[in-house]
Amino acid sequence: MSGGTYLGMPAFPEAASESTQNKQLRANLTHATHTIRDKRAKAVAELADWPQLRAAGAAIKNRTLRHLDHYLEQVEAAVEAAGGHVHWAADADEANRIVIDLVRMTGETEVVKVKSMATQEIGLNEALGEAGIRAYETDLAELIVQLGDDLPSHILVPAIHRNRSEIRDIFAKEMGNWGRPAPDGLTDRPAELADAARLHLREKFLRAKVGVSGANFMVAETGTLVVVESEGNGRMCLTLPETLISVVGIEKVVPTWQDLEVFLQLLPRSSTAERMNPYTSMWTGTTDEDGPQTFHLVLIDNGRTDTLADTVGRQALRCIRCSACLNVCPVYERAGGHAYGSPYPGPIGAILTPQLRGTQSKLDASLPYASSLCGACYEVCPVAIDIPEVLVHLRERVVQGGEVTLRGSRTTIKPAKGHAAERAAMRAARWALDHPAALRGGQRLAARTRRLHPKRLPGPGKAWTETREVPAVPAESFRDWWQRTRGKETK
Repeated sequence: MSGGTYLGMPAFPEAASESTQNKQLRANLTHATHTIRDKRAKAVAELADWPQLRAAGAAIKNRTLRHLDHYLEQVEAAVEAAGGHVHWAADADEANRIVIDLVRMTGETEVVKVKSMATQEIGLNEALGEAGIRAYETDLAELIVQLGDDLPSHILVPAIHRNRSEIRDIFAKEMGNWGRPAPDGLTDRPAELADAARLHLREKFLRAKVGVSGANFMVAETGTLVVVESEGNGRMCLTLPETLISVVGIEKVVPTWQDLEVFLQLLPRSSTAERMNPYTSMWTGTTDEDGPQTFHLVLIDNGRTDTLADTVGRQALRCIRCSACLNVCPVYERAGGHAYGSPYPGPIGAILTPQLRGTQSKLDASLPYASSLCGACYEVCPVAIDIPEVLVHLRERVVQGGEVTLRGSRTTIKPAKGHAAERAAMRAARWALDHPAALRGGQRLAARTRRLHPKRLPGPGKAWTETREVPAVPAESFRDWWQRTRGKETK
C-alpha cells in the first residue's frame, strides 16, 4: 500500500481476498482489536447509566440533524462574533481550494496537522502537496503512516496494521527525509519510539506558523470547537501557530454545552477506554494575547446533505468516530482497514462511504456487503447507530438501482453487475407469495424431491454455496403440518 490515495482501489471482495492472506497483518489486527475491545468493555461497565447515556447521545444527534440548518447558522454567527471566519464548501475540491488559498495568504509553505478524518476524506494533504505546501502529521500513528507512504487503516489507531519492528524500520529509514532523523541504534521499545517521534516533531511545532485541524464537536450556542486526543500534539497545533484552519463536517455540531457533556462521557470510554481524554482542547474564535490570532472554520458538506435526506441512512451521521464498531467486527479484524478503500473503514465505513460518495463505483457498491450482519457493531455503538439496518437498506439500493440525489443533482444508480439473478429471484419470490396456491404447490414439490436436491448450487448460487450448504428442505411444509394436526388451512 503506497501513494497516499484510495483512488483506483479494487472492490472489497477482491481487496479482502488479498489482505486476509497476510498473516502478519491479521496477527497485528487481532492483537490490537482484542486489547482495545476488552479495555472498552471494562470502562463502559463502570457506568450504571450507560444505556441511558447512549440513548441520550442518539436523541441529541437526531434532534440536531432534524434542525441542522438552524444550528449551522448559529455556529456561523457565533464563530464570526468571536473573531473567526467561516467558509462553506460543497465538496472536497472546494474545501481544498479554500484551505490552499488561506495558507497562501499567510505566505507559508508548510503546515502542522492534528489528526482529522475530514481532511483525509477530502484528500487535503495531497492537494496541499500539489500546491507546493507540505503538511506534517503530528499524531504519532498518523506520523507513522505518513513516513511509511502508507494509508490509515483504523479510525482511532491509523497505524494499527503495523507492529513495533515495522515502525522502528520506518523511523530509521524515513525520518531524515522529513526533518530530524531518528537516533542511531533505535530499538523497537515503545519508549524509544515515542522519544524519537517527540524529538522529530518538536522542531515542527516550534517553527510552524499555520495549523490545520478537524474537530470532534462544534457547540452551536457559543461557536466553540472541541478536539479530544491523548498525546498532546493537538494542543500544540491548536495553540502555537499564528493561523489555525479547522476543516469540519457539518454533522459535527451539537446545540449546547449540556449536550456536549453527554458526548464527553460517551466518546473516551468507547474509543480509548478512558474515563476522560488526557487532552480536551476547546477554542472560541480568537483572543488578543493567547493562541492563534487568525482562525478559519471550513464547513464541508461533501455528500452529507444527500445522506441526511435518506431517512434510514441518515443515522450514519450520528457517528462520533470512536471506532468501537471496528474493534468488534469479525470482517474488519480479518480483512483490515485498507480493503474498504476509504478513510472510513470497518462497519461505519461500509455505510458512510457509499452514502457520501454514491454507489456508482464497484468499490462503493461492494461496501454494503462487507459485513456478516452479526450486529456486534450496533451493540457497542455509543450513539446506537443500527449499522445492520443501514447495510441492508444500502444493499437494496445497490440492487434496485434507480434515481437518487447525489451531491445536489439527480443521478441514476445502475444496478451493479452480478445482481440481475438476485433481482429476478426476489421478483419470483414476490409473485409466489402473492399466489398462495402456487406457493403451496411449490412447497409440496420441493418436499417430495428433497432427496434429489444438490448440496451445491450452480450458476449465480455457486459462490454462496462454496462456504455453506444449501438448507435442507423439510419433509412437510408448515402449512401441510398445520392442516394435518389442526384440521384447517392457515390463512
